[in-house]
Amino acid sequence: MSKTILEVKNLTKRFGAFTAVDSISFSVESGEVFGVVGPNGAGKTTTIKMLTTLLPPTSGVATVAGFDVVHQAPRVRRAIGYVPQLLSADGSLSGYENLLIFAKLYDIPAKERGKMIDNSLHFMGLSESADKLVRSYSGGMIRRLEIAQAVLHRPRILYLDEPTVGLDPVARETVWKYVGALAKDGTTIIMTTHYMEEADEMCDRVAIMNKGKVAAIGSPAELKASIPRNGGVASLNEVFEFYVGKTLETEETGERFKDVSRTRRTARRLG
Repeated sequence: MSKTILEVKNLTKRFGAFTAVDSISFSVESGEVFGVVGPNGAGKTTTIKMLTTLLPPTSGVATVAGFDVVHQAPRVRRAIGYVPQLLSADGSLSGYENLLIFAKLYDIPAKERGKMIDNSLHFMGLSESADKLVRSYSGGMIRRLEIAQAVLHRPRILYLDEPTVGLDPVARETVWKYVGALAKDGTTIIMTTHYMEEADEMCDRVAIMNKGKVAAIGSPAELKASIPRNGGVASLNEVFEFYVGKTLETEETGERFKDVSRTRRTARRLG
């Protein structure tokens, strides 16, 4: 039987007079891949930041693995991994050195660090590049390294905020191969994305956000069946347009370290 690992009730975040997240409620089951989609400014990243304890909510309650994000923040942080939009890998260090820093931050015992780092690099297909500077990595390799950093301490939940932004289709597919493997291994995945085909293929359920609210929630099949259509099956893009009233604008580019950093800064400002 599945078990609820994330519970959100009337979660709200205001910045002065502006309400970025407006009394949203949903739950996520252990082992689920849960997607959050929405136009720029919908409140996706603000929601993720509250659930990862980076922003305090104005009101409402959220519990992660049974721990309150406000009153038990340290326990929440131990239970999660987080890959933000902004670049989190250090280009002046090797892949191994980046993971070593995270191993120390997570208080992984010194005698266990080497093996855990080697296992993470192998799992993410980065063993041959472990000693190379990250500034020489491709965009897809950087993202895989960042995921390796986030799951080094074996969290119960992994948050991915726009995990494939700025990646070309081949790199995007490679990243999702490894994310899919994490999900099969039992890690709960909560992700935001601008790619409807990604949400359709990867997610067990999807929440569509608009103007700080959850406009619709369900499995891709349930969402497609929820909108009126004269014959045939609706696409998730059409579902998005129905609930939000606009289409998503995306870009596909093959980038390296400097370009990835620039792309993610732009994505952060917009989303």
